Amino acid sequence: MNVLVTGSKGQLGSEIKRLSLNFPNQNFFFASREDLDICNKTDVFNYVNRNNISTIINCAAYTAVDKAESEPNLADKINHLAVRSLSEISVECSIRLIHISTDYVFNGKGFKPYSIDFPTEPINVYGRTKLAGENAMLEINPKNSMIIRTSWVYSSFGNNFVKTMLRLSEQKESLNVICDQVGSPTYAKDLAEFILKEAIHFENVQVKKYHFSNEGVCSWYDFAKAIMELQNRECEILPIPSTEYPTPAKRPYYSIMDKTGLSKQFAFQIYHWRDSLKKCLETIRIDFNSPVECR
Repeated sequence: MNVLVTGSKGQLGSEIKRLSLNFPNQNFFFASREDLDICNKTDVFNYVNRNNISTIINCAAYTAVDKAESEPNLADKINHLAVRSLSEISVECSIRLIHISTDYVFNGKGFKPYSIDFPTEPINVYGRTKLAGENAMLEINPKNSMIIRTSWVYSSFGNNFVKTMLRLSEQKESLNVICDQVGSPTYAKDLAEFILKEAIHFENVQVKKYHFSNEGVCSWYDFAKAIMELQNRECEILPIPSTEYPTPAKRPYYSIMDKTGLSKQFAFQIYHWRDSLKKCLETIRIDFNSPVECR
């Protein structure tokens, strides 16, 4: 099996690359935006045929949520139009496509975990472009493919909330963190394991949608508190409402997704977010202290 991973330098792509060493029977091709422009259908089509690709894992995305408000066309090009092209290529070449989407397709006004088919209503440009990508993929319907919505992704790679909290806690005695937005953090390594162990072997005639995040629920404030506790940091975390931290893009207040469909379909253990956070922090310490860059 020849697998193309786009967005290979992002958090999820990097985790897949690290874990790929444990799957010697699969041949991986890792492409960053410098290696392959997923917005250029001809280039991608030629790449797929030249390397006999059988599966595309699309980790590439425009994820700068606030910046997307001022760059809607670029966000749409990457999150929507590129996904349409990848879907068309998947049909034309009879290969599977695994596409990563987001909880931001929902409006955040819910009061119980969002089911897969709960009505979508994104409240910012990022969410709208990601939903457009989903809809394009569902319309074109490449066989044996899936859409995986995830939330609050973090990793030992790249820039994310966990690493930002660690950096700021070294500089400040206290940090204000939003307490009225709740969701479920996702350790990118856990999602990468699910994709490599289960998703790439998926067989179905239609595109299927699944939700994936770690178990448990927390606010950003709770998340930050846990980071400080597990790292034995003395930095005080102070709760503030979203109104005290205005951003260009609106954020959903409620981002908890129902993972029942995934748990019924796949025999895959999903860990509680605190357990996965602990593992990630241990990895960050190892990577930071290691003389060899594990990338």
